Amino acid sequence: MRPTAPLVLVAVLAAGSLTACGGGSGSDPDTVKVAYNRSTDNKIRFKDNYLESVKQQFEKAHPGKKVELIPIQAPDNDYATKAQQMMRSPKTAPDLVYEDTFRINSDIKAGYLRPLDDYLSKWADWDQFVDTAKSAAKAEDGKTYGVPDGTDTRGLWFNKEIFAKAGLPADWQPKNWAEILDAARTVKREVPGVIPLNVYTGKGPGEAAVMQGFEMLLYGTGADPLYDASAKKWVAGGKGFQDALGFVRTVYGEKLGPDVSDALDPNVGTRVATEWFPDGKLAISLDGSWMGQNWINKGPKEWPDWSKDLAQTPMPTQHGQAPGKVSMSGGWTWAIPSKAKNPDLAWEFIKTQQTKENAVEWDIVGAQIAVRKDVAADPRYLKSMPGIEFFTGLVEFTHYRPALPVYPQVSTAIGEAMETVTTGDGSPEQAAKEYDDQLKTLTDGAVVSR
Repeated sequence: MRPTAPLVLVAVLAAGSLTACGGGSGSDPDTVKVAYNRSTDNKIRFKDNYLESVKQQFEKAHPGKKVELIPIQAPDNDYATKAQQMMRSPKTAPDLVYEDTFRINSDIKAGYLRPLDDYLSKWADWDQFVDTAKSAAKAEDGKTYGVPDGTDTRGLWFNKEIFAKAGLPADWQPKNWAEILDAARTVKREVPGVIPLNVYTGKGPGEAAVMQGFEMLLYGTGADPLYDASAKKWVAGGKGFQDALGFVRTVYGEKLGPDVSDALDPNVGTRVATEWFPDGKLAISLDGSWMGQNWINKGPKEWPDWSKDLAQTPMPTQHGQAPGKVSMSGGWTWAIPSKAKNPDLAWEFIKTQQTKENAVEWDIVGAQIAVRKDVAADPRYLKSMPGIEFFTGLVEFTHYRPALPVYPQVSTAIGEAMETVTTGDGSPEQAAKEYDDQLKTLTDGAVVSR
């Protein structure tokens, strides 16, 4: 969700992370070192607490073995840079690393990760994982390099109190993009002082903007996806691409969204979750299934009435065309670096982490959509949060990002195109043309036009 820091800053921060590794994974054959991303919001500690619990279970079940947790507190792009820096050397490589599915193939291509097939073939629990989740960590060589721990879906969240003031229905179900914009314009007119509609955009929020902003729009146009799998080529920015940018341009050109400076802030997601929604300053946000984690279980913003004040509705397709709804899904995996010195111990940690009981606990505290069949049927999971069945139901309509090594760079180019139309520095057509030029460079010309 966050931008890549300037190169010098990244180098300094990465060096700090390397120092924190305590001499590298080879320093102690009885210690498994686990690197993961810690939220930049110091009040969000559910991941730390969960991993600490797994650590205690692991150490109890494996006398004489230890777990060293290595939290990397940084925006997502900076976290990825630091993890990659660590994995380059056996002196600093952790034994286990938390990998975003949209980066895993680029890290596989770079040689940072090792395949897990030998472990998976002997692990009965792997049969519980749904095929789509398994494919998220599979490389072009057909091997699997990570174990997913959950997924997510996306839709529209809206504030029913603001809607009531604006004369909009509490059971709002927009059928197309025009109805979303009409509702935002009504809020702007009838309830001044609140943000009508948040759509993540620009380079600052990173993949949050690209995936749950742009791609939620693009895959609702019915046009070509980003990548043509049959032709094995990326698709140039055609009409659907330009229409998606046009929606973003309308939101910010008509001042229906946050101030542009706020929208381009890398921490805008935190503000949505801990300020704008809880404080009644935001009417609608195109956002993820995990939002509730901010308001429950001693999250960063206790909000007992969130499930009463907020509602969810599917993101419609552009003109209401079939299937009528659209979602995007991603998720994270646990992977073993190729230079890890204790890979067998790391695998044992994954197995402890992925007992059914721990998997249920993680999906509950992390507000994740289950990727295991046994977890998805668990009563605790099904009752864990208002809206969980809604977001689980969107899996039927969901799309996945192209699982290719160059995707992170393509994502950056899309973020730049979004920023161009958000600031008004260029039209959707101009931004799409600039994207096409970058795409040809990134893919050595392997681009098809429609």
